[in-house]
Amino acid sequence: MEVEVKIDSSYSDPKVIILTSSMTEKVNNLVKKLSKEDSKIIFGIKDEKVEVLEQSELIRVYAGSGKVTAVTDNGEYNLKNRLYEMEEKLNKSYFIRISNSEIINLKKVKNFDLNFTGTICVKLSNGTVTYVSRRYVSKIKEILGV
Repeated sequence: MEVEVKIDSSYSDPKVIILTSSMTEKVNNLVKKLSKEDSKIIFGIKDEKVEVLEQSELIRVYAGSGKVTAVTDNGEYNLKNRLYEMEEKLNKSYFIRISNSEIINLKKVKNFDLNFTGTICVKLSNGTVTYVSRRYVSKIKEILGV
């Protein structure tokens, strides 16, 4: 993909033009990313107070009992978003889904224990132990280079 930037003082807002021979999935994804206006800010509710949560502080995000919870070193926060919405908001370089109900921050992982048959045990920085479901084991192994 070729990227070109032209500086022109007659434009007050940036304008993006995509030149392509056909509309591919790659082009479609690029258009979605460029036109996406929704915020990446995460709000958590704890003790009836709404707080802004930094992605770097998140250890894990999980769904259970009909609600989505974010865990940080400062405690647990209830989220208004669904888990799939959180997956879209979170930085894909650091966050990975390990089961249908959990996303973890790779920067907050102490270790992965591969000794379990058919699954992987994950120990997080706060002492939490969780497991990669079989469906996601190959994806984790690929990331780990195993």
